[in-house]
Amino acid sequence: MLEVGDYTKYRNTGTVGKIMEVKDEADLSWVLLDVYDLYYDSRCLEPSSEDQYSKVTYKEKDLEGRLDDIRQLEAMLDEVNIEDITPSGAA
Repeated sequence: MLEVGDYTKYRNTGTVGKIMEVKDEADLSWVLLDVYDLYYDSRCLEPSSEDQYSKVTYKEKDLEGRLDDIRQLEAMLDEVNIEDITPSGAA
């Protein structure tokens, strides 16, 4: 179970963030991550560790950092079956 203060990774993009809030709504649990200040469906998150976490925002990265992010996303796309993802990004 995910709790405030834990580190977690959003499987679809590899975003690692620190959990700031957990909201239960009907049959869903939403988790607020500090990195982009967005809520994520907890079913799309997996445990992570502090050493994978970086609070540097996309805007603060230099060109090489942004290119590294794009390369990582491209590598992840090779592993993703698009049929397993809905148009909203939920699994």
